[in-house]
Amino acid sequence: MDFGTHAQLVLLALLIAAAALLAIAPALRIPYPILLVLGGLALGFVPGVPTLQLPPELVLIAILPPLLYSSAYFTSLRELRANVRPIGLLAIGLVITTMVSVAAVAHTLVDGMSWTAAFVLGAVVSPTDPIAASAIMRRLGVPRRLLSIVEGESLVNDGTALVFYRVAVTAAVAGTFSIWDASWRLLWSIVGGVAIGLVVGFLVAEVRRRIDNPPVEVTIALLTGYLAFIPANAVEASGVLAVVTAGIYLGWRTPELTSFQTRLQGAAVWEIATFVLNALLFVLVGLQLPRILDSLTGFSATELMWWGVLVTLTVVVARLLFVPVFTYLPRRFLGAFDPSNPPPPARAFVVSWAGMRGGVSLAAALAVPLTTDAGSAFPQRDLIVFLTFCVILGTLVGQGLTLPIVIRALGIEADHLDEKEHAKARIKAADAALARLEELLDEDWVREDTAERLRGLYGFRRNRFLSRFDENDDGAIEEQSLNYQRLRRELFDAERSTIVDLRRRGVIDDEVERRLYRELDLEDARLEV
Repeated sequence: MDFGTHAQLVLLALLIAAAALLAIAPALRIPYPILLVLGGLALGFVPGVPTLQLPPELVLIAILPPLLYSSAYFTSLRELRANVRPIGLLAIGLVITTMVSVAAVAHTLVDGMSWTAAFVLGAVVSPTDPIAASAIMRRLGVPRRLLSIVEGESLVNDGTALVFYRVAVTAAVAGTFSIWDASWRLLWSIVGGVAIGLVVGFLVAEVRRRIDNPPVEVTIALLTGYLAFIPANAVEASGVLAVVTAGIYLGWRTPELTSFQTRLQGAAVWEIATFVLNALLFVLVGLQLPRILDSLTGFSATELMWWGVLVTLTVVVARLLFVPVFTYLPRRFLGAFDPSNPPPPARAFVVSWAGMRGGVSLAAALAVPLTTDAGSAFPQRDLIVFLTFCVILGTLVGQGLTLPIVIRALGIEADHLDEKEHAKARIKAADAALARLEELLDEDWVREDTAERLRGLYGFRRNRFLSRFDENDDGAIEEQSLNYQRLRRELFDAERSTIVDLRRRGVIDDEVERRLYRELDLEDARLEV
């Protein structure tokens, strides 16, 4: 591969553009997936940027497993159980509705699109992406149940949509379709995927339980998605369901398996890895856009734009109709909620408007095979990728930028359940620590002055969180805590300045400086609790 001066300058420009997107995202208060899709679109039209063609299977296997594992790992199993009915209807019923609706519209109105290609397109654009919606909802504050439904739906519908996607792609590649064969494939995909995910999750948990090495444990966590996906894929089960199952299982068991060092390092690594993989997806589609558009020269720009708008509107309208119908349908007819306690219409509309598409749809589109078993080109593959990108662009930019307006206009406010549970848990934890302290007072190694200092620390912490449940609280305890934090940070700054000065004068080594900075940073991070 020739990587000359021109290619190096192009790479430099791409890196500068990526850094610029990262820099302006916080200032604009826009979730990064929206900027990524716009950056990917712009990248396709930059002069001199090389076109790229990767093996489709590489995109699916290399990028999708860690993204799915990360989403599953950080999902609350309790919230999944509590909202199983609405999440199930959205993740299964809405996926099928969207897939069929898009397939029917694409086959009827998109010139020359076969039923097989139309169903592949429908399956590709069916799963939602929670990253942008969650970021906006958390920033503005919405009831926890809304957020849990949107995130839980996205996790489960990745599995259901990609199971249907696998069946549709298999039918298109084989050139034939058998309802009996498809049914067995579907059943095996689900049962086999879940079973393999549980086995892999259990084995990984047993391995990690015997290891006390944070870098190794984090590395194993990064590999777990592949450890579940590849075996399931090899036996033609659902690799997606295997990854999701393993992720949920290990997310539930991780607190008992890992040390605080591993949890601190793992959280940072996953945040970076998720961003990098999403960015890589949009860069890949940007590098392939010129070739895709060249292959679609048989269609006019007006036709392509019209088809993109048409498919995007189908995806959006299908959700807008499905959510309210199944929200307020009587429960005996598959209603999502108890008829005696249905959610307000405003909340149902927010869920309807939060159906943005993102990285999973893009990875699935790029993973569509290039050829069929007969050796011919996969039907309308480039058109499928193009229309998928249109749906992602339309939903992320259109719905993503307007979701804050919708939330504010409908008067949706946070229920602060997370804060209340957090305060209650801190009170219980402080009570447990104080009780244990009293038990240890008679031990020889426990000094009275140390015990008294800790008794004061935990007593203040307990009173601080208790004050949040006192309607007559005047805020004095919270103000005292904030003033303490401010004073401590002033002292931390003084310590840091001295440490830097010592390193500059050669009194201490750089490694010593980094160790001291880490200790101060950990203390700083602990101040708020």
